[in-house]
Amino acid sequence: MDEIKNFIHQFVEEDIAEGGRFAGMQVHTRFPPEPNGYLHIGHCKALCIDFGTAEKFGGICNLRMDDTNPAKEDTEFVEAIQEDIHWLGFDWGDRFFYGSDYFQKDYEYAVELIQKGLAYVCELTPEEFSKYRGDVSHPAVSPYRDRPIEESLDLFERMKNGEFPEGKYTLRAKIDLESGNFNMRDPVIYRIRYIEHHRQGTKWCIFPMYDFAHPIQDALEGITHSLCSLEYEDHRPLYDWVINNVSVPSKPRQIEFARLGINYTVMSKRKLRKLVEDKLVSGWDDPRMPTLCGLRRRGYTPASIRNFCERIGVAKVPSTIEFGFLEHCLREDLNANAQRAMAVLKPVKLTITNYPEDKTETVTVENNPNDPAAGTREVSFSRNLWIEADDFLVDPIPKYKRLYPNGPECRLKGAYLITCTGCSKDANGNVTEVFCTYDPNSRGGDPADGRKVKGATIHWVDANNCVDAEVRLYDNLFADEDPDGADKDYIECLNPGSLEVLHGCKLETMLGAATAPAQFQFLRLGYFCVDNKDSTPEHPVFNRAVALKDSFGK
Repeated sequence: MDEIKNFIHQFVEEDIAEGGRFAGMQVHTRFPPEPNGYLHIGHCKALCIDFGTAEKFGGICNLRMDDTNPAKEDTEFVEAIQEDIHWLGFDWGDRFFYGSDYFQKDYEYAVELIQKGLAYVCELTPEEFSKYRGDVSHPAVSPYRDRPIEESLDLFERMKNGEFPEGKYTLRAKIDLESGNFNMRDPVIYRIRYIEHHRQGTKWCIFPMYDFAHPIQDALEGITHSLCSLEYEDHRPLYDWVINNVSVPSKPRQIEFARLGINYTVMSKRKLRKLVEDKLVSGWDDPRMPTLCGLRRRGYTPASIRNFCERIGVAKVPSTIEFGFLEHCLREDLNANAQRAMAVLKPVKLTITNYPEDKTETVTVENNPNDPAAGTREVSFSRNLWIEADDFLVDPIPKYKRLYPNGPECRLKGAYLITCTGCSKDANGNVTEVFCTYDPNSRGGDPADGRKVKGATIHWVDANNCVDAEVRLYDNLFADEDPDGADKDYIECLNPGSLEVLHGCKLETMLGAATAPAQFQFLRLGYFCVDNKDSTPEHPVFNRAVALKDSFGK
């Protein structure tokens, strides 16, 4: 079967073919995150496209921190971004840069534009700038467009030297005040800001705008293909104008693709930051957050996320993907690779009354039925067990096939067939203990006589050989499918039931020694991982990554 190519790969193939724009050159991409927050699943699509395209064509990909805006950057975010990229399995080698590394070159190219008569210092206030911008029927106006070159050079130098207050002057590119693309109506390419930069300190008080700095950074690094999200499509003419009018050493090609949208979440870093700062979540790595560190803590795997990004494809038209499909990709990966274990989250005591009180034995269970090489393990079994409270009802409902007094035989996973004989209750009528008898000739499954069992198979934990744990059950952070929709307050869309914390859960002994990022399928309950922040040997904590049931597409 022929490989299905996305449109970006088709463009790249054309560009590197004989006679193409980059014939004979190595494909060179870049991933330029702004270090003002943690990467989220939306960034992951861009990350996979940038690094993945380079991998596909035997090229290289740079990591460049877009720190041209001094008001937002933080070293904490830089380190987190690097960690997330490595976790996903990508690497930039020795090609790690900061946009601020090029401030001197940005300044020199701005001077070059002024000298060519292609930029001028403007002193319109923000209010005047908006007033004179024009509309589709009227061109923009700038009284300073014909300012003499020497005067603009002098003012720009003095701007750099800190002689003027913020907002007094800007540097604008001299392009086309009548353009139907408003990005080309003499856009601002430099502004005055008196703020300390996280790397440059107070060396600079003028800063380049992204639309000016970005193409220069790409060209200086030898980028062949600058892959951007779709909102930069209208900015591409400005990107091309910059690299065609300053003496940069190369001329990259910008290609745009649609951003990733997922229902039941928000992708704005500003909005995610508010959730963190207002303590509506426990932090950027809260397992309900769409951040990569949050997904990692919840139990998502690099393979599941990369597979998700690959399968949703690369498109030119924005779309919203079901969160259920992301869960489906994780479930597929964990079903194939996660070890099985038994855990009881809402325990009730089960006593096998005809089992010897002083006897303990072991039963054999599979580690992963989907992987024969995973082998088996021994689990202790005794007279006293823990089972799920939901696996017993005093008065059964229709079609209930689990335990109830004088009900059908049920199978204890990997062990014996049992029949419920009754229960005890406390003063409030709550069940405190379930009683049953077992068939000693039924160990490991159906007995030799081949009789069929009408009851369900029930998981359990040996009450005399288990560990207590805290288990956290997560649901969507938002109850609304489109919390980012128009006329909606996304805070009001938060799901009050997005987290349920269970204490006193009973786990198979081996789980007490598990450490992050170990992942397990708790039989009949879902896929869980060791929490990478709060879990300790004395107090194990497990997060449910995803439930067993897969409703995607049904």
